[in-house]
Amino acid sequence: MRFISTRVHGMVDYLMGLLLIVAPFLFGFATGGAAQWVPIILGVVMLASAIMTKYELGLMHLIPMPLHLTMDLVSGILLLVSPWLFGFADTVYLPHVILGLLEIGASITTEKQPRNLPASKNRT
Repeated sequence: MRFISTRVHGMVDYLMGLLLIVAPFLFGFATGGAAQWVPIILGVVMLASAIMTKYELGLMHLIPMPLHLTMDLVSGILLLVSPWLFGFADTVYLPHVILGLLEIGASITTEKQPRNLPASKNRT
């Protein structure tokens, strides 16, 4: 069931992108390794995709919302498995798992089309 509006998803995108960038510093795992760089890179990608998505809070309207949601799903899965994939699970894993699950959840519960975007900007 998709119950999160694209407008709310947009707000979450910007907040989550910023949180991913600062998480290593907030939670004390900014050691210069993969544990730090995976969320930072995914946060930058998230902010860039938010800016380019065809939804209420997008600025460039280049990425269709269904593609954006697929990118969010892949990003969430990568974040979720990154501690084991990149071998830092013995050091830190909980922030990656929690934020990854939140990203996956947002991607599968957000509406696929904006409600109030003019039709000319909502074409895919």
